[in-house]
Amino acid sequence: MAKAIHPYQVLLRPLITEKGTLLAEQNKYAFQVHKRANKLQIKEAVEKAFNVRVLKVNTMVMPGKTRRVGRSVGQTSEWKKAIVTLAEGDRIEFFEGV
Repeated sequence: MAKAIHPYQVLLRPLITEKGTLLAEQNKYAFQVHKRANKLQIKEAVEKAFNVRVLKVNTMVMPGKTRRVGRSVGQTSEWKKAIVTLAEGDRIEFFEGV
């Protein structure tokens, strides 16, 4: 059985991007989440951290990219992204006015 992830370790950071701010108008918010977190854990973490009701969670694994510094070539790590849809009337103030 896999080791449980604490709810405060699930959300790593909010993704404040141009696309993310457009999604906020539709009551959807994007987060970088722990790679082993499932949709139920993400839902619980967002509800606990921001005191909102989550209707839906969409997740995707973003592939690493090739990066180059001088002659050396490396690879960035892949990471997991979650788009969380909130109930009508709920908002996360963290994203407002960005």
